[in-house]
Amino acid sequence: MDWTTLAATWLGALVGVGSTLLADRVRWRRDLADRTRQERKQLYVTVLTKYRLAYEAMHTAAVTGRDQEDRAREAAVREAFRASGCDEARESALIGAPQEMSDVLEEVYSTLRDLQDAFAAGDPPLDSPELQARRLKHAEAVWAARAAMRRDLAGAG
Repeated sequence: MDWTTLAATWLGALVGVGSTLLADRVRWRRDLADRTRQERKQLYVTVLTKYRLAYEAMHTAAVTGRDQEDRAREAAVREAFRASGCDEARESALIGAPQEMSDVLEEVYSTLRDLQDAFAAGDPPLDSPELQARRLKHAEAVWAARAAMRRDLAGAG
């Protein structure tokens, strides 16, 4: 029996199996990266959407409660915040996002809570420059978060 033929056959089989395993590993890593990117994107969209819903609901409660008793307006604003689901979305994002993104999302949440306090207290008034400055700070935090999310999603995978 010719050993070179047998050795060449074994070497060919080894190379074939090895290349198949390597290709499968590369494909698995690519699929994992794609899945991770999609999960993060969904997480980011959800948390920003919930933050926006909270803002809109609190603003509506503050506008409709403008002439109500302080306690009623405060309760309506705080209930609007709770009902928005932004706390649940925030917790999911803080668990699933990288630390850098968690810090950015916490900044947005902080500005949202600042607006909640202002809407609930009725001070500063809704049409005041002070409230507009708080709204602008919140909007800037949201824009910064979106930019950070785009960078994260471009780099994920």
